[in-house]
Amino acid sequence: MNIDLKYTLKKTVELLAIPSPVGYTHMAIEWVRKELESLGVKKYNITKKGALIAYVKGKDSNYKKMISAHVDTLGAVVKKVKKNGRLQITSAGGFAWGSVEGENTTIHTLSGKTYTGTILPIKASVHVYGDAVREMLRTEETMEVRIDEDVKTDEDVFKLGILQGDFLSFDPRTRVLENGYIKSRHLDDKLCVAQILAYLKYLKDNKLKPKTDLYIYFSNYEENGHGVSVFPEDLDEFIAVDIGLVAGEDAHGDEKKVNITAKDSKTSYDYTLRKRIQEAADKNKIKYTIAVHNRYSSDATAAISQGFDFKYACIGPNVDATHHYERCHSDGIVETIKLLIAYLWTTHD
Repeated sequence: MNIDLKYTLKKTVELLAIPSPVGYTHMAIEWVRKELESLGVKKYNITKKGALIAYVKGKDSNYKKMISAHVDTLGAVVKKVKKNGRLQITSAGGFAWGSVEGENTTIHTLSGKTYTGTILPIKASVHVYGDAVREMLRTEETMEVRIDEDVKTDEDVFKLGILQGDFLSFDPRTRVLENGYIKSRHLDDKLCVAQILAYLKYLKDNKLKPKTDLYIYFSNYEENGHGVSVFPEDLDEFIAVDIGLVAGEDAHGDEKKVNITAKDSKTSYDYTLRKRIQEAADKNKIKYTIAVHNRYSSDATAAISQGFDFKYACIGPNVDATHHYERCHSDGIVETIKLLIAYLWTTHD
């Protein structure tokens, strides 16, 4: 399989540079729309929630498959403009506050104007506060944003147009290393969006169609737990393309392999579909891991929890330090795309 890794990495880096904290994803969705059109995918629609669902006709229209990836990322929302001119923020998506300490951030106002700042503990300097800096728990109440403007009071901040409810995005700090490693915030799940685009490019370059009709759902609220909500009535199966986990005693992830999830914190995945995916991987000598995740869910399990009736699975690249400063490897990226190609070409039972 002639996977275009250079294209995949280029699109990953481009999308990572577009701020899209959950709830503020319109720019990322518009980028996806343009990329789909450049790949010849003309049939799509934008849902009322702002997600994008594309359609690619396959050789068999009697069976319908769907894959998804989410463009939304972790971020924050202004909860309060403090009297000292700093911002109290609340999380958008699930992360530990210590994981964003010292991170540069962009504040997105309703007018469209942006400001930069830094997420800091309310007691940041050891020269001033000594051991209190080391001992203080990092929580929503003990973190704040220092705005990179001349602001000393809440009135100064209001004059900039910054208000409660404004979104904040975190700098991704993307690095693509010569040894194959890629590290960045928000590989979850922008890397998977780029992998789906690489799959579509493979079809275009080789003048191929998927085995069956294929829907592609680019969701935008996964980090809030309700990313997918609209499905074709005739859908037979749904595969979420989302990150696998590497670190931890219970994780068997490998950054150089694709992950196939057997169970997450909400449900076991469909056995027969997972079996077919593993058989496709084995047949094509694709390197993979099988995972049981205890603190994890995907768009597929969110869909099943809503009561929809179709087979469901989850695959994706194994990523280290998820919801922190994440890292993966180009080998695992390629294996994931190969599995998409191999499985979406297989017949169904």
